[in-house]
This record gives sequence, structure tokens and C-alpha cells, in this order.
Amino acid sequence: MLLAIDVGNTETTAGLFDGELLRAHWRLTTTSARTADEMRVLLLQLVNAEGIAADSVTGVALCSVVPPITQSVVDACDFAFGVTPVVVDAHSRLPITLDVDEPSTVGADRVVNTLAASHIYQRDCIIVDLGTATTYDCVSAKGSFFGGIIQPGVQTSASMLFTKTAMLPSTVLSTPARAIGTNTADCIRAGVVFGTADSIDGLIRRIKAEWPHPDVPYVVATGGLAESFRAFCAGFNAVDPALTLKGLRLAHGILSNV
Repeated sequence: MLLAIDVGNTETTAGLFDGELLRAHWRLTTTSARTADEMRVLLLQLVNAEGIAADSVTGVALCSVVPPITQSVVDACDFAFGVTPVVVDAHSRLPITLDVDEPSTVGADRVVNTLAASHIYQRDCIIVDLGTATTYDCVSAKGSFFGGIIQPGVQTSASMLFTKTAMLPSTVLSTPARAIGTNTADCIRAGVVFGTADSIDGLIRRIKAEWPHPDVPYVVATGGLAESFRAFCAGFNAVDPALTLKGLRLAHGILSNV
């Protein structure tokens, strides 16, 4: 089995693949305070809770946008499973092209999403990844990442609102019942949720207007909040929360044979 791990700024997503089947997946809080030993114990607990023995994990693929944590995760996998992870980043020898001004600065998750989109959909795509930041990756059918957009994520924007305003309380961002709120909490929910959804749809329209190829791009949403915004974003053609994990599975198969 293959363990795929995507270390993000706020959350770390992990998934266990049995062939192409995603057998189990988890979301963990990303924290630099967690040692390699603590991460080892946590990974073993998660795998064992699924009734899977540690020695069933024969490969690990990792991408990370938090460099201080990367080595701890690598060490944890070495200790837990006796497997050294394949670490995927902008320098990995993958069948994609980073056709941007500074290829080496492209985030590892965007690299993996490019690989996943080009293999799974085999058409021009816009990948909208809703995490700590909301990123828009422009990917050609041939696997060329040629640019995109980065904007503050949903929770990031909401946290800034709560911390910078003295009179607005921290509010759970549940689904708003309507756009016009009649109390402070509902006003905040409508502003953050509907405002984000309309922003996403607007940026998708702008990207499509500048698309350099004749084919209309297919829009795929991924990330921890993708499912939550499915109902509000008219621009999504598909929602695949596990897209990055699937890209890591593909990358492991390619890089293990290099």
C-alpha cells in the first residue's frame, strides 16, 4: 500500500492507497511543534485504526509547502514503516512543464495538482484548491502549468476579519440561510461564504477570458473546503477533494522508476 501525505500550512492531508483505491484518508492539524517521534506514533495509530498493519505500507509519497516540517515527516515515515518517502517538489522529474517565470518557486501541491489534472482529465483545466490560500492553477491538456492566481483562503480571510475588528465576534462559518443577514453572525456568514463564492466564480471567468488555447478549460475544485463550496460556485465542473493525494500516487509511480 502507498501512503500519500500532503503537508499544507494549516492542515496535513494523508491517504492510504491500495492500488488506485483510496482506502482511507485523514486530515491533521499542521504543527511545527510535533516531533518526528510524535508524528510516527500518530501515523501508526491512524493506519492501525483502519485494521492495517504497518508493514503493509510499502511506499510513501510526500509533498510539503512547510519546509521546517518536511524532514520530521520523512523521519517519521522511516521510523514507522521502514520506508523513505519520495518527496515531490518543483525539481522532481515528472512529465509536466512549469512554464512560468520562476519554476523553482512553484509550490509542491501545485506541481502535484498539475500532474493529477493532466493524467486524470487529459484536457485543459483550472484547478481551484481551497486551503489556507485559494489557488487557481492553469494546466494544459499536455501537462503544462502556465500560471494562475493566489488569493487569501476562506478561513484566512475570516480570521483577519475577527482579529482586526473589535466589535465582530468569531463566528462558525456554517451555510448562510440568505444573503441579507438580520444579526451580526448571519451577516458575517453571508459576507464570507457568499463573498468567497462570488470571488471564485469571478476569478474563474477572468481566467477563462485570458485562456490562451481554443478549448474551454474544465474547472476542478479540490482542498479541504471544496465540498462546502460546491453548492455556491457555479463555475465548478467537478469537485475532487482527493486530487492532490491522487497526484502523489501518480508521482510515486513515476519517480520510483526513474
